[in-house]
Amino acid sequence: MSSSRHALLADAVARLSAAGVPSPEYDAAELLAHVLATTRAKLALVTEVTAEAAAEFATLVARRAERKPLQHLTGTAGFRYVELAVGPGVFTPRPETELLAGWAVDASRAAYDGSGSWPVVVDLCTGSGAIARAIKDEVPLAEVHACELDPSAYPWAERNLAGTDVDLRQGDLATEFDDLVGRVDVVVSNPPYVPLEAWESVAPEARDHDPHLALFSGEDGLDAIRVIAQRAAALLEPGGVLGFEHADVQGESAPAVLAKAGHWTEIRDRLDLAGRPRFTTARRVGG
Repeated sequence: MSSSRHALLADAVARLSAAGVPSPEYDAAELLAHVLATTRAKLALVTEVTAEAAAEFATLVARRAERKPLQHLTGTAGFRYVELAVGPGVFTPRPETELLAGWAVDASRAAYDGSGSWPVVVDLCTGSGAIARAIKDEVPLAEVHACELDPSAYPWAERNLAGTDVDLRQGDLATEFDDLVGRVDVVVSNPPYVPLEAWESVAPEARDHDPHLALFSGEDGLDAIRVIAQRAAALLEPGGVLGFEHADVQGESAPAVLAKAGHWTEIRDRLDLAGRPRFTTARRVGG
């Protein structure tokens, strides 16, 4: 016996709301579209859902109500103009990180000197490969390099960067790319930045399902950013630029890391679409 789309969605929204899911309407529609192999935009064309599809949908809604990440249930995450494969073991890319990726795309284009020498870009802590893939998609002639330390996340980056010429390496952001020292135009990173003391305040979807190596970074959340400040200074040529994401409460402390480290000018913190501090950019001195 079939069920109406409207009734299924209404019930799912109620269940997800009761479970504290932040975006129940969106998530319910995404899950039903996934089951029906369509898109949210085309769900309005569906009136009845078969019993088999309704049962599959109910199972996914129940798992989402347990706060399993939506993207783990669908197996994909949209990021700018690309679709990424995601799942257990890799950090799920967030919409706010698209702003940092957009900055990196613009910086890569700006670094092209018009002589045929395209920019060299390094993505540190690439995770799923989201930023590196977005840059390669939008600046296809850029020379893009990326690294990821976590052995659980690395295969996801391999999968998402397959078919591109991105140079993907498994290694530590503090030591990788010695062969590129002094010749990089753009360094970009979405590093771990959650303070260890903030464990309880992290959303269950991230705390219980994202790899902790991608989340937590010392007592103040700035340990990885301190390493990036030093490593990017070594990798970049004079005048090259750095951009990295941080927590919304680090709008002053993250830029301060660069100011303290030296090597940097034009240090600027930038807001996300909600007006919250989201990422810091700076230029390597000497350019």
